[in-house]
Amino acid sequence: MIEKDTMTKVDIMDKYIDSYQEEITSSEICSIVKSIFKLDLESKPVLLSSTEGTAKMAIDSGLAQFGKNVSGAEIRKLINQIFGINLDAISSLDGSRISLFSKGQWVIQHEQDLFVVHTGLGDVDVKIFPTDYFSEQTGLNELPEDLQQSLTSIGFYYDEKVGSYYYSNPSGEAIPDAFKGQTIGTILTFIRHSYKKII
Repeated sequence: MIEKDTMTKVDIMDKYIDSYQEEITSSEICSIVKSIFKLDLESKPVLLSSTEGTAKMAIDSGLAQFGKNVSGAEIRKLINQIFGINLDAISSLDGSRISLFSKGQWVIQHEQDLFVVHTGLGDVDVKIFPTDYFSEQTGLNELPEDLQQSLTSIGFYYDEKVGSYYYSNPSGEAIPDAFKGQTIGTILTFIRHSYKKII
């Protein structure tokens, strides 16, 4: 048996799903996501207008496309389509030292994280600011200048009212996954280059 400590959340999810002998149901998927990712899908709004009703109904109608042999990757894609929750991206942030607040709750948060990515309702906007831990370790109460410049180059700006670096999607729709990935990538690169030594 592989040690859970060395596995990503996605690996653990895949292992659970592969172990199901019967056809997997929406209840089991909700339970797996809750236990691994601490996300309650049943409390999240369904994004797709084509899927009426509850989260479980939306998942069940999505599962109907796959039949018995549905993979973890297909389930995660389905969850992203239905709820706008990208479990692969969340899993990849483990150990990144980035706290993530999304869909009205902390998705990832550890005591020694350095920066917070905080998305608003509907993921239409996002703000980025340092954690208290980062400020204690560095004496900085704002984002370091290099990171400010990197974020500015992809469309963020300092918003006085919000008190942090901020981006709002001009279309009024949820920020695309590609832009979220670019934002996280910018912060990760910065942490690797400049703040690897902060313990």
